[in-house]
Amino acid sequence: MSLVKVGSDASTAGYQRWTKLTFLHWRVAPELLQPRIPRGLTIQTFDGSAWLGFVPFSMERVRPWWSPPVPGVSWFLETNIRTYVVDPHGNAGVWFFSLDANSRLAVTIARRFWHLPYFHAAMKLQADAKEHSSTPQRVQYMGARTTAPAAGYELTVDLPNVRPQPAPPESLEHFLVERYLLFATDKQQRLRAGRVHHAPYQIMTPTSVVGTQSLTAPIGCHGLDIGKADHAAFSPGVDVRVSPLRFVG
Repeated sequence: MSLVKVGSDASTAGYQRWTKLTFLHWRVAPELLQPRIPRGLTIQTFDGSAWLGFVPFSMERVRPWWSPPVPGVSWFLETNIRTYVVDPHGNAGVWFFSLDANSRLAVTIARRFWHLPYFHAAMKLQADAKEHSSTPQRVQYMGARTTAPAAGYELTVDLPNVRPQPAPPESLEHFLVERYLLFATDKQQRLRAGRVHHAPYQIMTPTSVVGTQSLTAPIGCHGLDIGKADHAAFSPGVDVRVSPLRFVG
């Protein structure tokens, strides 16, 4: 087995588009999350806190590099619970505690080939916008797992009539949304990393965020109120190129 530096990754595994993303985050004590991530990764903090994220969105035109999108397969919904970490080489990225999707095929492929903790769920997304507007005024999300551990959510996000902008460098928004590396462990508990490539997110701050969620409960983070999230942002979406997983050397 050869070990490849994650920064040397230049090949392409596939393409996809992520749309209608809501980023909700809560401040969490680093010592609460550190025992729940694998050896070799360290919780990354901002302003002295770890940050636990709840991110629902739509996955569109998902395809391997050698295939066009396939109707009924390449479009599905996803919601992930995540935090932010650093590997032994100082590479910053995302650790996913769970990812819910309403495609059984996507769940199977992601678990087998990407070593990610996907769960099948019944999910809905509805976006309401003014005529001729490219940005919705209200986005509603719903999810309920069909497998254990039981968990779900309902979320309604109202948005201002403003043009989204990129997150300022070194800001909290930039720390939370501009993440281009994901980490995973395989069945042998070997650490791997995969890189995504996309333009910076264009984001805005919602005017209202209401709902309920229990997706954070399985990792011991109970009672995190959607309406009391410490940070909220919305992005219309980005086009993404995905590189293969590499072993972290």
